[in-house]
Amino acid sequence: MPRVLRGAERSARLEAGRSRPTLAAPVTCRGEPRPPLRSAAGGQVLAPRRAERRPRDVTAPTREAPPLYPPRQTASTTAAPPRRASRPARGCGALPGARPPPRLPMEAEAEAEARLLLQEARESIEAARSYRRELQQRLRGLHQARQQIRESATLTRDVLEQHFNDLKGTLKKLLDERLMSLLQEVDTIEQDSIKPLDECQKLIEHGVSTADDLLREGESAICGDVEQHNEKLCSFTKKALHIQLDSLPEVPSLVDVPCLSAQLDDCLLTILRNQIFRHGTVASRPPVQLEEFVEKPGGILVRWCKVDDDFVPQDYRLQYRKSTASHFEDVYVGSETEFIVLHIDPNVDYQFRVCARGDGRQEWSPWSVPQSGRTSLVPHEWTAGLEGYSLSSRRNIALRNDSQSCGVLYSKAPTYFCGQTLTFRIETVGQPDRRDSLGVCVEQQNGYDSLQRDKAVCISTNGAVFVNGKEMTNQLPAVTSGSTVTFDMEVVQLGPPSTEGGSFKLRVTISSNNREVVFDWVLDQCCVSLYFGCSFSYPGWKVLVF
Repeated sequence: MPRVLRGAERSARLEAGRSRPTLAAPVTCRGEPRPPLRSAAGGQVLAPRRAERRPRDVTAPTREAPPLYPPRQTASTTAAPPRRASRPARGCGALPGARPPPRLPMEAEAEAEARLLLQEARESIEAARSYRRELQQRLRGLHQARQQIRESATLTRDVLEQHFNDLKGTLKKLLDERLMSLLQEVDTIEQDSIKPLDECQKLIEHGVSTADDLLREGESAICGDVEQHNEKLCSFTKKALHIQLDSLPEVPSLVDVPCLSAQLDDCLLTILRNQIFRHGTVASRPPVQLEEFVEKPGGILVRWCKVDDDFVPQDYRLQYRKSTASHFEDVYVGSETEFIVLHIDPNVDYQFRVCARGDGRQEWSPWSVPQSGRTSLVPHEWTAGLEGYSLSSRRNIALRNDSQSCGVLYSKAPTYFCGQTLTFRIETVGQPDRRDSLGVCVEQQNGYDSLQRDKAVCISTNGAVFVNGKEMTNQLPAVTSGSTVTFDMEVVQLGPPSTEGGSFKLRVTISSNNREVVFDWVLDQCCVSLYFGCSFSYPGWKVLVF
């Protein structure tokens, strides 16, 4: 008859049975995960195999369940060998919330490889998108180049046809022969110019098609199941590496492609018959091109340059218009290669073009490629309403009138900033006086008849330079009609007070008549922007500011 164990004795024997070495993992208790197994080779964690659930065969002999407690040992019995842990009962799976068994090393390695392929695929897709954007941008540039060639060729045809049609009444037969010759020349230049663009377009479209195919393949590989599409990801990654996604074809700029035009002479009827066949030429590129636009307050500084080494210019002709206008207007004719176009509305697009006249010739060269420019700087304006000065409609020109009132005419607002160039141009002159002044100041101070005061720098009409009301030793030439006086300033110190007593120092350069004076202007406070002003004791002075 089996002996009934008491509670304490049963607990002691249960603890003794748990401490015995086992060959397999112990039975997983309800609510506790099965501990991992370690291989005999090197302690690598192995996931226990799960027993497949098979339908129980009622005819097969059933295995007896092992005893719950180890057999009782006496002093005379020898130690029993370690017992294998009993298998869990059928149908007793892990409860919800239990940790999943650790994965095998091969599964972890496969998962890491899949993540790596996925990352490479995403990077390749992003590179393909960027590559496609660059190609599409170059395709748009190619379209603009093609459009310029076709539009200029069409315009040239129109000009040639219109010009020759006006002369057909007198020299119809000869003009028709020359017209056909010139049109064929236009067609030849157009075809020769379009051909490399067509080849470049085919190359770009092929690249766009390749990028689209690569994107579709990559997106298809990513959207699928990672474990089932590793081969697709690997194939896509290898394909993306073979495609040079950073190789972009060169698309010529509009300046480098032909811009057809015709050079014609209106006085053909006065030319002899043998000169008809030499009348008119077709130029694929103009000899001058616009080079740079520089923002100015209420204006734009336009620079151009000669691009034909064989062309010797005598004069230049600059035209401009608003982008919404249909006709260009002449704004400058002369030998200089830059000009400040004034009366420009801020934040409005303007178009510019330039041509040149060769040395000893009467006709102008073809126009350059029109380019757009704008300025975001508001124009300088004088303060309206001050007795003694009359202003223009744009308030950038001030005229000293016959009024006996005397004072300083200031700017409407502190619109001069360090780093810019402030220019005064003397249009007309009156009787000079030593108290006359042109300059800048920190603030408006009424009650003064000149800028020769504290917190101001100025130049008098006799060329004397004043800083904070004190005259400098250096002196510039006297101001005359047509003279240009410029002020340039830059910050050289911003911090603790210096030995001169101020904490803010500006490097000032005043230029007039090819002479300049450079000095440091020390102020007690930081000045982000400055006012400008002028004062004249006698009437007749007229000054433009920009």
